[in-house]
Amino acid sequence: MKRLSIIFLCLGLGFSSALWAQKPVESNWPNKPIRMLLGYAPGGGSDIVARLVAKSLTDRLGQNVLVENHPGAGGTIATDLAAKASPDGYTLYFAPSAHASTAAIRPKLPYDPVNDFSWISMVTTYPIAFTVLPDSKFNNLAEFIQAAKNEPNKYTYSSVGVGSAMHLVGEWTFSEAKVNVVHVPFKGGTQPFQELLGGRVDIMIDTMTLTASLLKDKRVKLLATTAPKGASPIANAQTVADLYPGVTYESWLGVSGPPNMPPAIVERLNKEIRAISNEPEFKQRLVDFGGKPYASSPMEFKARVAKDIESLSKVAQRQNIRPE
Repeated sequence: MKRLSIIFLCLGLGFSSALWAQKPVESNWPNKPIRMLLGYAPGGGSDIVARLVAKSLTDRLGQNVLVENHPGAGGTIATDLAAKASPDGYTLYFAPSAHASTAAIRPKLPYDPVNDFSWISMVTTYPIAFTVLPDSKFNNLAEFIQAAKNEPNKYTYSSVGVGSAMHLVGEWTFSEAKVNVVHVPFKGGTQPFQELLGGRVDIMIDTMTLTASLLKDKRVKLLATTAPKGASPIANAQTVADLYPGVTYESWLGVSGPPNMPPAIVERLNKEIRAISNEPEFKQRLVDFGGKPYASSPMEFKARVAKDIESLSKVAQRQNIRPE
């Protein structure tokens, strides 16, 4: 009995020590700069939004939140770093919806795309847009699909890479329409638009973060978006779901971190992101990028990631899409 008492005492002391060690981390957090990992190069849409969030969090937390760019391997370098970082709240991961599309075509990743992260809050959502040049004979997606039915394999569409959300959404749409449209992948950036401009592809599928400014300047014409039926951000624009109910997809950006972050830190960050999403200037910047603010609960964010992986995995399997 005496020996058991000593064991329980030691266990109790160990538990108390763990609580003592954890409490200062949570109560004093943050007391040094926080880094926010991003899997893309500076200057892109994700980077711009990440820096907007980082600036607002800096102001609200009283500590610098610094965006660290780790481009390469389809964003998985930064993702893997985040999954393996210390869960002390000083390393965050600015997660794009490409996190889900990558997982959909790469079942063997060095991390679990759902369970190896602390999901804090989504920040914004924005649909994917189908666009053509202003002088195109097509005025909506229905007209384009009818032409593709009449002349199979004649028309082409661009994406920012094999297995990207744009590629998967394109295949999803055209498989529902039962038409053959040839996929032409690029490495990202403005290259798809340059190829559209040069007449080397017929239709560009890209996020509204890129397309919004092109539409504003009338450099492209919108055929449809992947917003839910009747909810296109562009007035009177057709949605894919108008033609094929169920084909809806919205890209997202959000803040997450390593697994097992202290709940108090997750809750604090969620609270601050919700406050940021209501700031008029922040909301307007997102609208300018073709998106809308969308703060979520941690559970809602996690469920969204899992749902998107499931939906896009079905498309990848059906269309036999594999990473290059």
